[in-house]
Amino acid sequence: MADNQIPSEEISQHDSASSVQAIPTPAIDLTPKAVEMVKKTRAKEGLGETYGLRVSVTGGGCSGFQYSLGFDSEQHEGDTVVAFDGVRVLIDEVSLPYVAGTTLDFVEGLHGAGFKFNNPRAARTCGCGSSFSV
Repeated sequence: MADNQIPSEEISQHDSASSVQAIPTPAIDLTPKAVEMVKKTRAKEGLGETYGLRVSVTGGGCSGFQYSLGFDSEQHEGDTVVAFDGVRVLIDEVSLPYVAGTTLDFVEGLHGAGFKFNNPRAARTCGCGSSFSV
């Protein structure tokens, strides 16, 4: 387990200190570059450290599901929360099975820069890099 990841037995749910959610470890992993870029983006948008990165999955995209990233100041009932060097990652309970074990990276290249999901559960991905199927 990474040094900056909360062990699964310490992952919390909103308003339920005694309720522990059993999840595959790691729920999600962020590379150091991804953490750096989340911090920079959060600061650029004028958001404080109380805002976490919400990672979710929605239906759609060219492969069936698509990833969604956004900032959220609230932890909701059933959320899994993992911390990485000052960045909280919030994952709702519906999205968790689809992203468990995924590594979120930030890549830069000749065709641009952006967040990249490396999801071992994805049976197929598309060229855009933001949709997948299981």
